[in-house]
Amino acid sequence: MNGDLPPTFVQGFHDEEAVRKMKYTPLGDTGLIVSQIGIGGAGFTNLYGKYNEDEVIATIHTALKSGINYIDTAPFYGNGSSEEILGKALKTVPREAYYIATKVARYVVTNPDKSVGVKFDYTAKSTLESVDQSLKLLGMNAVDIIQIHDIGFSENLDIVLNECLPTLEEVVKKGKARFIGVTDYSLSTLKECIQRSKVKISSILNYARFTLTDDALSEYLEFFKKRNVGVINGAVHQMGMLTNFGPQPWHPAHEKTKQICKQAGDYCKTHGVELGQLALYHALTKQPGPAVHLIGLNNRNILKFNLDIVHNSLSDKHLEILKDINQKFLSKVEHRNWEGVEKEALRKGTALKY
Repeated sequence: MNGDLPPTFVQGFHDEEAVRKMKYTPLGDTGLIVSQIGIGGAGFTNLYGKYNEDEVIATIHTALKSGINYIDTAPFYGNGSSEEILGKALKTVPREAYYIATKVARYVVTNPDKSVGVKFDYTAKSTLESVDQSLKLLGMNAVDIIQIHDIGFSENLDIVLNECLPTLEEVVKKGKARFIGVTDYSLSTLKECIQRSKVKISSILNYARFTLTDDALSEYLEFFKKRNVGVINGAVHQMGMLTNFGPQPWHPAHEKTKQICKQAGDYCKTHGVELGQLALYHALTKQPGPAVHLIGLNNRNILKFNLDIVHNSLSDKHLEILKDINQKFLSKVEHRNWEGVEKEALRKGTALKY
């Protein structure tokens, strides 16, 4: 850190005042100093409704200039559209101004009814092809972190440990990535992978498990910290469920949980409060916490809402509403996670349709 400025600060590009307001934390032992919130690339796709590409690019630029320096994307996000949009947006951004991570192993398929489904491929051949395609779309020679997307969907971890991870080790040796990470919804699966891997894993990405309705990630933070593994928290807003807008139709959570969260969102609306801000505040203030929290951003209004929490915390009114929704609604949630739901659907051939 240069004073209060991170290594990614670029004079003439960044808004220095905004950067100084951002909190930065080391990501494990990678040497990467990451911003408190990061850009989640799934927001640049139809997974979360319609978006305008020009507005997305403007949002990316504004986010980076404001001091956000971590970007996460994947081939699965929009069948490559997230990576492609980022490639366009980042052409005019100094490469030293950000860290970027992408993934391998989870991909889009088109179902017979024309809906979008998912497939998983952890083989060496697919992994190498995926890395090269991602770099092409991003317009880069290398990413900072290359991650295996949702390792828990493998039949067992053997192919991840014995084929995919060693292949990514070769990718790093070739200079196409700096570090290796793994991602999954299941915390026990991430823990097992770290315990068994002979390949150095520098980061884990877990999603929707450090939120207002599910704090399970808290129980595993010490395990990852002791092993110098950087922790990335995705889906602070539980993939839209903890916002006033609510979740997409494909959301895998239990219907009763979605109904309760909708009641909380409706309560927030009637009081002129955005539930998403309360959810982000919870994630940022709960300590100890992950190094970076990923936020889905596809317009500057959403960015502004989130930066407001980073810079200014919550008003007394917002804190009172947060207390209310916890007591009136969220404390009644029984099904706090959906672990195994997507994998079981895939096994039965009834995988979620996006």
